[in-house]
Amino acid sequence: MSDEGQDSGASRNGSVPEIELIIKASTIDGRRKGACLFCQEYFMDLYLLAELKTISLKVTTVCMQKPPPDFRTNFEATHPPILIDNGLAILENEKIERHIMKSVPGGYNLFVQDKEVATLIENLYSKLKLMLVKKDENKNNSLLVHLKKLTIIWRGTRFLTGDTMCCFDCELMPRLQHIRVAGKYFVDFDIPKHLTALWRYMYHMYQLDAFTQSCPADQDIINHYKLQQMLKMKKHEELETPTFTTSIPVDLNEQ
Repeated sequence: MSDEGQDSGASRNGSVPEIELIIKASTIDGRRKGACLFCQEYFMDLYLLAELKTISLKVTTVCMQKPPPDFRTNFEATHPPILIDNGLAILENEKIERHIMKSVPGGYNLFVQDKEVATLIENLYSKLKLMLVKKDENKNNSLLVHLKKLTIIWRGTRFLTGDTMCCFDCELMPRLQHIRVAGKYFVDFDIPKHLTALWRYMYHMYQLDAFTQSCPADQDIINHYKLQQMLKMKKHEELETPTFTTSIPVDLNEQ
């Protein structure tokens, strides 16, 4: 297992609880952050709380192709994300989310109730996967329509439901990054420049440590979908320098 060293914002002197988040490692080099959406979502949630100094956060990556013996002993066949709080391991996504909301100091403030937003985000990923599998114009258009729906519900605020980040931002932005990187690589899909509200939102998210520290490399996002489609890695891909797409169209860049 690899310690990412993300002890963000809080000390270990006992004044705040230490939370450990175990996430999937890169399927390319087995060490850096992998492209698991849920791992990044909870990483972002907890990073925000660590910045507020309500917790101390430790993030550990695990290579699931060759999990270390201690991981297999403790968790058997369970896949990350896994949250460990005071020796208690929470293993399922819904339980992790509930634990952050109800038991992690400050976590309750991250969670907002909005059924419309929740449904739109949930369906967004399925649109991406259909586009990557079917590779036809209709699926591209279906994803585009869904992205436009997101811009319609925007409230003119910096983040999705207001001027402070919430759980929906931690869920949405990793999905937008997968759409941007994987969509471009596999089917030459670009988020249209005229969706200015969406680009401005992404611009704000790209400025935040909670996103940049949790974001996987472009190569890992691409390889995530290559594996799903049974495609081979490039030769010596593990030797490539990781890249991170965080630019936006120049005409939208706020000075």
